[in-house]
Amino acid sequence: MAATLSWSSLSRSFHFPRRPARSLSLAPRVIITCSSSPSPSPSSPPLQLDISFAPPKPKPKPKPRPGSDSDSGSRGVDFVSGAGQQLFIPWIVRGEDGQLKLQSHPPARLIHDLAHADTQEKKAKKKDKPKKTATAAGAGGGEPKYSKAARRFYNENFGDAPQRLSKVLAAAGVASRRGSEELIFEGKVTVNGSVCNTPQTRVDPMKDAIYVNGNRLPKRLPQKVYLALNKPKGYICSAGEKESKSVLELFDDYLKILGKKNPGLPKPRLFTVGRLDVATSGLIIVTNDGDFAQKISHPSANLSKEYIAAVDGEVHKRHLIAISQGTVVDGTHCIPDSVELLPRQPENPRPRLRIVVHEGRNHEVRELIKNAGLEIYSLKRVRIGSFRLPADLGLGKHVELKPADLQALGWKS
Repeated sequence: MAATLSWSSLSRSFHFPRRPARSLSLAPRVIITCSSSPSPSPSSPPLQLDISFAPPKPKPKPKPRPGSDSDSGSRGVDFVSGAGQQLFIPWIVRGEDGQLKLQSHPPARLIHDLAHADTQEKKAKKKDKPKKTATAAGAGGGEPKYSKAARRFYNENFGDAPQRLSKVLAAAGVASRRGSEELIFEGKVTVNGSVCNTPQTRVDPMKDAIYVNGNRLPKRLPQKVYLALNKPKGYICSAGEKESKSVLELFDDYLKILGKKNPGLPKPRLFTVGRLDVATSGLIIVTNDGDFAQKISHPSANLSKEYIAAVDGEVHKRHLIAISQGTVVDGTHCIPDSVELLPRQPENPRPRLRIVVHEGRNHEVRELIKNAGLEIYSLKRVRIGSFRLPADLGLGKHVELKPADLQALGWKS
């Protein structure tokens, strides 16, 4: 039979066990007995309510302080307060038999490394930042722009030393050294308003006003240029004869590009270091640095030059002996450093000779081969000093010389 319960009657019929208040929080389950009438009878048994309580939330453990005993868990050690024993995290190591095993102490290798480890923290090195200068670079990211006062101060205190007038004219591209001297002797050059007839006069283009045929010489001289050219046949090494092709014509495009890269600078006057005759091809140096040209072309430089000569006919032992004995060139007996007969090439059936000389007199190699009774078909220079003509450099092409290449030619700037 269903019983109708009201809140008032139900509240009076609850019978809670008499336990301390804290026991409710510890008991996960409580059974409550109640009846539907104020006086219980056997015909109406009491109702039982089963109420379950959630267990209390565990309190968070305080974080261990660095250096305390409770912090040892992060170092591979665990402490159990109840048992009072110290437990180590097991270490997995590989034994001598190659099998993995567990052990309660760290490996000996780890202990050794920790004992000899450097505990001092190394400070990170700061990269050297570029020092800020008083001059700001241009908007286009080019060379920094200096004020007139700064340029004047630099030129007066740290500028280049004065040089001979003929050398300055040649470096500016007016003419060759000899041509510049002729202009000076003819009275076509003025320095600071006065005619100068002495090529040895010391001048400074940054300070002195130099005029040639009424035209002002630029204050800034062109940059130094060092080039290696693979000279083809049919070109001469001078610019005086108009009826012949000059090797300097091969640099017209290069000079145009150089002028666009350096606006305001005069065009460098290029010339060859030494010469190769019109029928000889191969390596030749082109520059506008007179000191460099004089240094590597002077006999005191003692630079060897290697040539490859293709000849007509057969080469015998007597020909090699005759070449190695030398011949007279311009009144001087010239002896080559070495002579060698190269192996035949499938694409070139003619015999080839490698001849190395160091004096480099005019037509020296041709005279050596001619004196031996052989006739030259082609002649090519492939090396000067320690610098060898690049194998991939085509005829009529050039390449800029790097500092290592200049050192190979015996030049120390």
